[in-house]
Amino acid sequence: MITKETARRLDPVRVVDTALAIADDEGPAAVSFRKLAAQHDVTPMALYRHFKDKDDLLAALGDRLLADVVLPAPTDAPWDQQLHALLTAFVEALRAHPRLADLTLARILVAEPGLALAERALGLLVEGGFSVDDAAEIGRQSICSLIALVTTDPVAREVSDPEAREASLRRKRASLGALSPTQYPLVTSAAGALVCPSSQDRYYAVGVDLVVAGIRGVLDQ
Repeated sequence: MITKETARRLDPVRVVDTALAIADDEGPAAVSFRKLAAQHDVTPMALYRHFKDKDDLLAALGDRLLADVVLPAPTDAPWDQQLHALLTAFVEALRAHPRLADLTLARILVAEPGLALAERALGLLVEGGFSVDDAAEIGRQSICSLIALVTTDPVAREVSDPEAREASLRRKRASLGALSPTQYPLVTSAAGALVCPSSQDRYYAVGVDLVVAGIRGVLDQ
């Protein structure tokens, strides 16, 4: 039986914290009401007082990631420089939870932090010379590209154990390095960088640079 005392004891913020930790370690599929209930010493039914179902809980995880985006204050810098800072802030928040990054996509136009991000991005794109409709399309595709940048991070996609991760990367480098250097001279010489970036910071910096440069390129057409 779910008592009033149990309901008070079950803090939905702490439940989201626990779900976030599980999803970071094992992926969103590993999150279950039964597992969460066991960790909070309640029955699974107690969770339904706060979350309709697992999809509702995953939406809360997406909202948490968006709430972690620290929007930079407006400045007198050119629109594209401010947009670069804004998109960098978005990526920085997602980097901490690469397995959950795609949960933010459906929540950007629902959760208050996502709406604030969208409004700022649209404003900068309109300031840059895009119509509102074009800004919406450019903004949507840019956000999708950056989410994909995070979810396909070569390091984040590997197993979390450092030794196992390095062993996996060595095998991948060796596989590319074993190709014919005559037939694939550039692939074999760049095997290390193709398998894993030398710097994750540079990986993400280049990704944001490419998105902003592409936006400027579309504007110049």
